[in-house]
Amino acid sequence: MHLLIVAAGSGRRMGADRNKLLLPLLGRPVLAWTLDSAFNAKSIKWIGIVGQLADKAEIMKLLDGYRKPFKWIEGGKTRQQSVQRGLESLPVGIEHVLIHDGARCLAEPELFNRCAEVVLGGEAVVAATPVTDTIKKVDSSGLIIGTPDRNELWAAQTPQGFAVKELNKGHLQANEMGWEVTDDASLFERLDWPVRVLEADSSNIKVTTPFDLKVAEAILAIRLKG
Repeated sequence: MHLLIVAAGSGRRMGADRNKLLLPLLGRPVLAWTLDSAFNAKSIKWIGIVGQLADKAEIMKLLDGYRKPFKWIEGGKTRQQSVQRGLESLPVGIEHVLIHDGARCLAEPELFNRCAEVVLGGEAVVAATPVTDTIKKVDSSGLIIGTPDRNELWAAQTPQGFAVKELNKGHLQANEMGWEVTDDASLFERLDWPVRVLEADSSNIKVTTPFDLKVAEAILAIRLKG
C-alpha cells in the first residue's frame, strides 16, 4: 500500500511561527511520531511526504534511518492542492492509496493496516470515531436550529483510503466545480460515491492547538510506559 502524509501545515492555530509538525513532542518533532507509526505499519510499502519547501531540509532529517522507499513532494497552498500534488507524484500504475494528516501523530501502525485491508478489498474508507457529545446545529446569529441524531454522527479522522483512479476523478471534478473540501472523503460524498467508516480509537486526535499538544504528550507518555 502507498501512503501520502500531508505535512504542509502551519502553526497559526498553535500560536507558533513555524509548521506545527516540527514543534517538539516529548523531545521529538510531532511529525517524527507520525513517521514512526507509518513506517512500522506492515501494509505500507512506500510513503510520500507532502510538505512546504521551507520545511524540506528539517523534514528530510527526520527520514534518516527508515528503510522503506519514500519521496519528498512539494505541497500546495491548501490541503486539497497538496493531496493533488501527492497523487500526481505516485509511482506509475499504483491503484490504491492512503492519505494521512501528519498532525495525527497518535495513529498506530495497526490502524494503517486495517484501513489498507478495507481499501484493497474494494471500498473507500475513513478512520472515524462515533460522536459522544450532543451536537447542535446553529444559525448565523448563534441560535440553535436543530439537534442531529447522535447515533448517526461520526468524527472523521485519517487515514483515509481510496482507489487512485476514483480519487483523481474526484479532485478533477472539484477543480471544475470550484469545490473546496477539508478531507478527501468529502469529494466522494459530493459525487454520491460510497465510503466505509472504520472505527478508530478516540486517541487518534489531530494536534492543532497547544491543548492538543498536551493531550498528545500525556497519551504518548502512557504508551511508552506500557
